Amino acid sequence: MKFVYLLITFILVFNGILAQHPSGKIVVDRLYSAALENEGGEDPTRRVTVYLPPGYDNSNDRYPVLYYLHGFTWSDSMQIVGDKFDKILDKAIATGKIKPVIVVMPDHHTLFRGSFYTNSSLTGNWADFTAIDLVKYADENFRTIPNRESRGIVGHSMGGLGAIKIGMLFPDVFSCVYGISPAVMGMVKGWGPSYTGYKRAQEIKTREELIKGYDDFDANAAVAIGRAFSPNPQNPPFHADLPYTYEGENLVVNYPTIKKWKANMPLHMAEDYVENLKKLTALKFDWGKNEEYRYVVQGCEAFSLELEILGINHYAEEYVGRHFDKVWTDDGRALHSVLPFFDANLTFE
Repeated sequence: MKFVYLLITFILVFNGILAQHPSGKIVVDRLYSAALENEGGEDPTRRVTVYLPPGYDNSNDRYPVLYYLHGFTWSDSMQIVGDKFDKILDKAIATGKIKPVIVVMPDHHTLFRGSFYTNSSLTGNWADFTAIDLVKYADENFRTIPNRESRGIVGHSMGGLGAIKIGMLFPDVFSCVYGISPAVMGMVKGWGPSYTGYKRAQEIKTREELIKGYDDFDANAAVAIGRAFSPNPQNPPFHADLPYTYEGENLVVNYPTIKKWKANMPLHMAEDYVENLKKLTALKFDWGKNEEYRYVVQGCEAFSLELEILGINHYAEEYVGRHFDKVWTDDGRALHSVLPFFDANLTFE
């Protein structure tokens, strides 16, 4: 009996060893960007987290680069601590889901918990920082393959919006784009007057109250988007205009602000960026069938229809899941959809 126990123990340990994958290396750095000099109090020196694939230090190989953009309230460091993205990358490389690749993750967590990857006259030029300064930093400091065919951009939620938007604006920098449950894609129903965040944002008077926890998530998102899309230094306390406000219980529709928001949303930008979209090697986005943020579903479906009308090749996919599940799990999108997409469409040598 003792022999049987020893044998079982040996098998369990041996299988555990086999289950381990070679580990990549995490590098954390800080990058100053003149593009991020701003009047809104944001730090123009940003943290950058870089994943280097297993074997990087023992070779002279060059690698494609994925630029990963995190979601609202999240950060580059939380991609490692919370989502274990590095472990997913280790597993994906070990199991052949993607060939060895460098991944660069910038910190876009702002004073109001998200930049929305947009050039703003108040908070700084976050799109330029990502597409120009960050790419230059990566190419100068790591063994990248420094051309567009070997660069992809991807993100989740706010980051999905950022990936699609930056891909549209900078098709000569990135060739492949993937948006995981991209948020704020257009002025769809969910971002209309029924969105509860607009009214609540008027009731809150301090940043500390606005960003405390997640009770006022909708109001926080509305203000952060306003600071990105429609900043107004003359409109305290948050120095942003919103598309809908209230005078007592009466709704006020702010048409000039709606126009500014549309100018920063891919659904409404697409017609003006057709030629840029056609330059992309591959474009894909997805959303969960049970998505709790219905504007994500509405925005993705409307954007896919608009791309179809404009004759833009793309992949749009609904899966069984919600906003945060089926993404970073062993059966999730990152491992089984996102990384294989880039493996198939990036140039690796």
